Amino acid sequence: MANIISKFVGNLSTRARQRRAKEFREHFRLTADTRILDLGSQWGAAIHSVLDGTPVKPENTYIADIHPKFLERGRQEFGYVPVLVGEDGKLPFPDGFFDIVYCSSVIEHVTVPKDQVYATRSGKVFRERSLKHQREFAREIQRVGRQFFVQTPYRWFVIESHSWLPFYGWLPRRLLIPALQMVRPFWPSRTHPDWYLLNKRELAGMFDGAEIRDEKWLGLTKSIMAIKSERA
Repeated sequence: MANIISKFVGNLSTRARQRRAKEFREHFRLTADTRILDLGSQWGAAIHSVLDGTPVKPENTYIADIHPKFLERGRQEFGYVPVLVGEDGKLPFPDGFFDIVYCSSVIEHVTVPKDQVYATRSGKVFRERSLKHQREFAREIQRVGRQFFVQTPYRWFVIESHSWLPFYGWLPRRLLIPALQMVRPFWPSRTHPDWYLLNKRELAGMFDGAEIRDEKWLGLTKSIMAIKSERA
């Protein structure tokens, strides 16, 4: 059963990433001089797939993450420029340094310090602290990037994308944490409840003037995107 679930979720995620890459390439004018930041990049495999076949140069592609080992792997494997950032998400670049900031499935994890994830059981407290940090993160994206492409799982999608559990994202936090701990011994997904999933109104409020688009699966909104493009 675990293998079936993992294969299903893997195929779903792969198709979603392919559609997302296609949409990204359609929205932005990409040249050899385009400077791109992948924020929350891990080692850059996602942005490598997105930029495959485009003229964007590796030396103009910056990958930013909190894990130095990921960044070193991305530098060696793809030739990308590594940028180590802290949990506060502050970026060591002047205003408008990047033509495009790409940020996929990251902003929902900008919540509370990682050592406070399990201790913060009040849904109200977690929501207020998370939204505060997510707004700051969004402002930093808009400060360093003249254009941006920010994607995040949709709060009301029927399958919560981190736990792979149906309707799990709808649970109040006081139930969400113990429920995750209960299924962890036998469920294939190993995740920690450090995410606060956004709805469309919250995402639009963080990126004033951006186009808010839906990413669909079987007619349902799977994730949402805030896009600002000079081409549009």
